[in-house]
Amino acid sequence: MSDANVEFADARVQATFAAYPDEVRAKLLFLRDLIFDVARSTEGVGELEETLKWGQPSYLTAKTKSGSTLRIGRLKSPSSGYAVYFHCQTNLVETFRRIYGDEFRFEGNRSILFDVADDIPVEALRHCIAMTLTYHLRKKSSVES
Repeated sequence: MSDANVEFADARVQATFAAYPDEVRAKLLFLRDLIFDVARSTEGVGELEETLKWGQPSYLTAKTKSGSTLRIGRLKSPSSGYAVYFHCQTNLVETFRRIYGDEFRFEGNRSILFDVADDIPVEALRHCIAMTLTYHLRKKSSVES
């Protein structure tokens, strides 16, 4: 992963991160950096837009429309939990469960769950993020095939 942290363009997003407890904030900032790194290194994704959706930091491929929205945030319970959220009307989590069912904990068809004590399987998560950020590209190419 790149050592260059992406500056916050939206003060509301920065304030949301600042409000998280230290341990959770560190994990969510790691996820944020990972999302931006995957976007930079994945063909067709382009620039990400970082905003808030449902009060959570959210990442959209607004310019290229290549992918589905990703959100990250803290779980209400347990307080040391956090998650990566995906659009529930996609087959993304179903696909992740099929490929990485032994590596992640899932909640329904919308999220991968973590605890601050967890070791994150980074390469598997990178793949899930890349699949999300290229979701519409892959759907379009399968329709055109």
